[in-house]
Amino acid sequence: MGLVEEVDVRTRSAARFAEVLDEAEAQSFLALGPKFAEIFEGRAMWHVNTTSVGGGVAEMLRQQIGYTRGSGVDGRWAVISGGPEFFRLTKRLHHALHGMLGDGSPLGEAERAIYEETMRANAAELVERIQPADLVQLHDPQTAGLAPLLLDACTGLSWRCHIGTDQPNDQTALAWDFLYPYLRDVPYAIFSRQQYVPDVLDPARARIFTPTIDAFSPKNWQLSGDAVHTIIDHIGLLDGPPPKDPEYTFRRVDLTPGRVERRAEVTRLGGPPVWGTPLVVQVSRWDPLKDHLGVMEGFARLVGTGGDGNVHLALVGPDVSGVTDDPEGADVLDEIEEAWRELPDHVRERVHLVSLPTDDVEENAVMVNAIQRYATVVVQKSLREGFGLTVTEAMWKGRPVLASGVGGICDQIVDGESGVLLDDPEDVDAFAVALGELVENRDRAERLGAAGAERARELFLDSHSFQAQAEWFFEIMADVMPDQS
Repeated sequence: MGLVEEVDVRTRSAARFAEVLDEAEAQSFLALGPKFAEIFEGRAMWHVNTTSVGGGVAEMLRQQIGYTRGSGVDGRWAVISGGPEFFRLTKRLHHALHGMLGDGSPLGEAERAIYEETMRANAAELVERIQPADLVQLHDPQTAGLAPLLLDACTGLSWRCHIGTDQPNDQTALAWDFLYPYLRDVPYAIFSRQQYVPDVLDPARARIFTPTIDAFSPKNWQLSGDAVHTIIDHIGLLDGPPPKDPEYTFRRVDLTPGRVERRAEVTRLGGPPVWGTPLVVQVSRWDPLKDHLGVMEGFARLVGTGGDGNVHLALVGPDVSGVTDDPEGADVLDEIEEAWRELPDHVRERVHLVSLPTDDVEENAVMVNAIQRYATVVVQKSLREGFGLTVTEAMWKGRPVLASGVGGICDQIVDGESGVLLDDPEDVDAFAVALGELVENRDRAERLGAAGAERARELFLDSHSFQAQAEWFFEIMADVMPDQS
């Protein structure tokens, strides 16, 4: 078995966007397809990263490549692999690019040797698959070292960094010192925000693409009330009388029916709360930057005030065994469980740690969909955040969102209009107060949710990013193959 795995991606029809865009927007968007296909005739568009499940990047790639294929372009997705030392190192880089210390391990010559050895082994397999006319986009620090090894293997090469911080420090400098030698000659570097572009990169080579969501994926497609009820009851999050007409099936990307069969693994004290119980939800990977501990502490303070309306908290993440590129996940979940066990019983019985199966990524997505649609409030109390797709997902579903005012979240939410932003993500008291206000004032929460849904429709659907990237691909082809553009 080789190091590089090609991911099977289902084709997605761009024509669906006529359902959520106005007529002019839809016509402009759909007109791109034929031109896109013509320019890419005989070429493939490759995306390369380190996992096909878990986290926003994998979700965006599944969507973007699906629509690329639906436009008549040979979109491909390659996942590279490495050993435990490689992923510990790249997780260290991940934290450093956020300006955080992580595990504090060094980023020296020994680590560079591990990194480069992994890059060489994966590149040897990639160059056997990539054709000279193809375009290749590498994603995040795990793949940056492939760049000098692939420059001569394809027509156009770019690198996309989905993470960063608005406040560079010694840790970000350390990360860029490590990564820059591999990126020195890459023609294009793509970031989620202008603030994430480092000084070491030529600004003329930088492009800014805002991450977006797919309105038609199992995670975001409209679910009936009976479907939400059925799924949440089936996975074991809540309990109560089943709906009159249970709906276990959902629509997959290729429009074939899927069925929710697996259950969640839930750590809790006692049984599940009954149907109708108010629920605060945070959906994220088990990552210290998501600050699950702070969410629990803030929720405990809210419960301590007595003005909480019997609300419960669900911290929801993936089964840690299914996310191969995140060595911290299991340890972080263990730490959260340990802190949960220290909570007073009257708080602990209202906090639920939910691990969702990832065997079927679309089944996992519809579980998240149902949980977010049921939520009374969705929170995202990240200490750092490159963008935060879970925020846009909740906004699209009309849920009131309380989130940290960090990174790309600041681009998504207009504080007090389409959600609520925390000035200081580490201020647990402020979080508890803001959460209590949303739980108690349902009218305000409903207004914020409705405004968030409209903002998501206007700015953060895949049609916008697809159009921006298609136009950018036209630019690339004009640069490298003038007679083909």
